[in-house]
Amino acid sequence: MHYYDPSPFSSSFSPSPRGRKSLRREKIYKKKSHKSKHRKYNKHKKYWQLWKFGDLPELLKLMRRDMRLRNYSPRTIAAYTGCVKRYVEAQNGDLSFDLELIQDFLEGELDRGRSGQTVNLYLNALNFFYGEFLCVPGRVEMKSLKFARKSKKLPVVLSREEVQRVLGVIGNRKHRAMVALAYGAGLRVSEVVSLKVGDVDFGEVVDGENGGVIHVKCGKGAKDRITVLPKKLRGELQEFVKGKDGQDYLFESERGGKLTSRTLQKVFGEAVKKVGLKKAVSFHSLRHSFATHLIEDGVNLRYVQELLGHRSIRTTMLYTQVSDLCLRGVRSPL
Repeated sequence: MHYYDPSPFSSSFSPSPRGRKSLRREKIYKKKSHKSKHRKYNKHKKYWQLWKFGDLPELLKLMRRDMRLRNYSPRTIAAYTGCVKRYVEAQNGDLSFDLELIQDFLEGELDRGRSGQTVNLYLNALNFFYGEFLCVPGRVEMKSLKFARKSKKLPVVLSREEVQRVLGVIGNRKHRAMVALAYGAGLRVSEVVSLKVGDVDFGEVVDGENGGVIHVKCGKGAKDRITVLPKKLRGELQEFVKGKDGQDYLFESERGGKLTSRTLQKVFGEAVKKVGLKKAVSFHSLRHSFATHLIEDGVNLRYVQELLGHRSIRTTMLYTQVSDLCLRGVRSPL
């Protein structure tokens, strides 16, 4: 007696309509995956040809485009391409991937007095170039390289009196307002020059209290945040807003358009020299001073973290070490 065998190995096996659909779907999936792998191979084949012939300028051009498509910031793109160029020049134009050469290069940078942050920047740039961009064989070995230990330096902070002295020697009204806003709102130099009219909400003054805020857009790490609008700068900033649209820059250059960060840094540096400060301060010291003075005034540390846009509270806690609060009531045994 003949029994029907429904197994797929039986000559009489015929899948159900539902089974035929699943088989068809599986064939289409395999076909698509094969095409995607083929496209990926063709993409990197061009890079490998340029890499093989040592065409660094063209590779860096393609690397910039690749990083822009991944939405890296312009500063990161410039830093990564600069690090790759510096490494290849140190290898006399040799683009080959050699883990020993990379380790020797990083060790040499440390011997030259480079900081741990700078050496880690080189490592990240080379990891992206060989691992993410070129996808060279053996790129997994890059993960075995350890990052250099970062130095734990305390931020340099200006006193309230020193801030006022610096502001007092800046003659240009617009430049003085920009430096004052960086201190009064805890802004980075790139955030000050990128402020637009629509980013400032003056709000209403209720019982003498300022209700205005500043909306910082695309700050460090492409993050937005809200910070305070200094009450003393309210009237002065309203003068800069007059006659401008919401998309216009709050502080425009003389020719119109955006001011450069370097211009504002230079203004601050010249003011520090006029005052005669001996501290090794930079424009970023204004942001450090903002956070430190808020903590000294008793503002909750969690609020300070939000105003600065820090991801971790540990970063904000660093300012407690340089505030006067940790020294008040402590007497020297001498």
